[in-house]
Amino acid sequence: MSTINAVSPRVVSRAEWLELRKALLAKEKAHTRLGDQLSAEKRHLPWVKVEKDYIFDGPNGKEALTGLFGNKTQLLVYHFMFGPDWEQGCPTCSIVADNIDPNVIHLENRDVALAVVSRAPVAKIEAFKKRMGWHFKWVSSVANEFNHDYGVSFTAEEIAKGKFYNYGTGDFPSEEAAGISVFAKDSAGTIFHTYSSYARGPEFLIGAYNYLDLVPKGRDEDSLPFTMAWVRHHDRYETENVKGEK
Repeated sequence: MSTINAVSPRVVSRAEWLELRKALLAKEKAHTRLGDQLSAEKRHLPWVKVEKDYIFDGPNGKEALTGLFGNKTQLLVYHFMFGPDWEQGCPTCSIVADNIDPNVIHLENRDVALAVVSRAPVAKIEAFKKRMGWHFKWVSSVANEFNHDYGVSFTAEEIAKGKFYNYGTGDFPSEEAAGISVFAKDSAGTIFHTYSSYARGPEFLIGAYNYLDLVPKGRDEDSLPFTMAWVRHHDRYETENVKGEK
């Protein structure tokens, strides 16, 4: 990792710092207002009726998509990278999952259910979930086309053609990818897809990044072999260094 002194900071008086900080604050406010506008546009996209009856495998048996809503009218789904043949879930998705449990109660009180979906068999999901100490709802889509239909699992043919991820704008180094999808249910019980986001779109879910973006060294990832190469499952940081060596 780089050191703070790798690039010497400019040291100024408190008065000069305050003037520079105020100028930056104006940019921050503009960024916040633009973010509010963009969020509104996300919410105001037209809806698409969900035509398929997706059935998931959960710890208590089969469960339809409508069941993931519980008694809520809105549903957030986090697409967690955990393939059918994988022995454990993706470390990057796991750092997202570390932030989920504390937010579930708050979302539920705003008419929002949250569920995590992966293609791993439910037995593997339950074992990994127990290891990581998580409690959120997590179901398996191994028996349906949910992951493929919502852009996070890919066929060999799609991968061979290229530009198969994030609405055809890029590739991905795996047959499984991450993302977030939003669904709504009307008074008649009809389910609609309202929004999905991939690649860096769901990055806001990674709480640690929001903190790292504030400190002098930032995310400090430039020297790593790939973005987030430093991330480990939270029970593995003591046994693996940043290069992933045991």
